[in-house]
Amino acid sequence: MPLVSDQDIKLLLQQSTAVALVGASAKSERPSYRVMEFLLAQGYSVYPVNPGQAGLQLLGCDVYPDLASLPVPIDIVDVFRQPQFLMEVVEQAIAIGAKAIWGQLGVVDHDAASRAEAAGLRVVMDRCPALEIPRLGLSKSSPQ
Repeated sequence: MPLVSDQDIKLLLQQSTAVALVGASAKSERPSYRVMEFLLAQGYSVYPVNPGQAGLQLLGCDVYPDLASLPVPIDIVDVFRQPQFLMEVVEQAIAIGAKAIWGQLGVVDHDAASRAEAAGLRVVMDRCPALEIPRLGLSKSSPQ
């Protein structure tokens, strides 16, 4: 798996505005809920993706059944799914022209990472933007 530098992650987060959050949960105790809440507070536009919650709202945002249903171009596809589902999400991310795939903590699939990179997507795995943003001194809600 390619090493992603802090500078690469920083640039990706600074250049991105629209995040699809795959595996979004309506349960406030779940990490995906807390990360979505954090990203919204940082000024990102977040599009929750969860077929079981499609048509509902989560933290004031419409929930979509899949990436193909999203109404806007996506910068980062943030994945809260088990690693065995990552390749499927990568294929969908490629199909919609997403710029990056981000596997959350524990979400690692080297084949999916290679497939995403071959298609021109930036890849971050086994990291969390809610940890990386403060660690790198970033904040979308204040001047850079």
